[in-house]
Amino acid sequence: MALYGEGGKRWAMTERGRRHVHRDQSEFVIGPSRVHWDGTALVVDIDEWCAPLPYRLRGRVRVIPPALCRFVAPLDAAGRHRWGPIAPCARIEVDLQAPALRWQGHAYMDSNEGDEPVDRAFADWDWSRATMANGDTTVIYDLRPLQGPERVIAKRFRPDSSHAAFEAPARHRLPTSGWRIARQVRGEASSAPRLMQTLEDTPFYVRSQIASTLLGEEVVSIHETLDVPRVVSLPVRLMLPWRMPRRP
Repeated sequence: MALYGEGGKRWAMTERGRRHVHRDQSEFVIGPSRVHWDGTALVVDIDEWCAPLPYRLRGRVRVIPPALCRFVAPLDAAGRHRWGPIAPCARIEVDLQAPALRWQGHAYMDSNEGDEPVDRAFADWDWSRATMANGDTTVIYDLRPLQGPERVIAKRFRPDSSHAAFEAPARHRLPTSGWRIARQVRGEASSAPRLMQTLEDTPFYVRSQIASTLLGEEVVSIHETLDVPRVVSLPVRLMLPWRMPRRP
């Protein structure tokens, strides 16, 4: 869980061994935290410690989709890597005890899966999503594979789970991150995309908030860039345990 806001940033992503993990038809338990479906919402109960600073992160998140989406798209030419938005136009209810925060708003939930490590297929990618004025969600996947042509997926999802492709606008460069990751985003030429803030800045991944124009609307997007060769580099692998502690 990554939490951003005026109270500062909190991050918890602990890797846990088999004895700390349980899954059945209705729930998925990882250590002291669990995810389960109550029939109308995905309920996430969180009880974690942040890293590298040991702040407590505890509370409940409910993701309420009006409908579940079955769309799945291959990210690579061979179809070994796939992406699908499970609930692209959902609502969220957040009730945290540590820190003491509560809010409601728009939510988005998707899934990525692969039959091989990501560094075997990709050099890097940019991904962004935005909530449109009518409640639809637009997603653009801008992928640069190790071999073959670049791939772009641009889809608009409606709350009823229906979807349609659209033509992705031109690519624009954004300021590089603090770790010198090159960021690019798709946006219409009528209003050059603008970096609002950087939410997460790591040696291999950066998450940003971007203002741009898309399909004739001014939108605010969550934007992510992944530099795949850095993910598997030795310096990054040595640094990861400080942010992602392991519990065998």
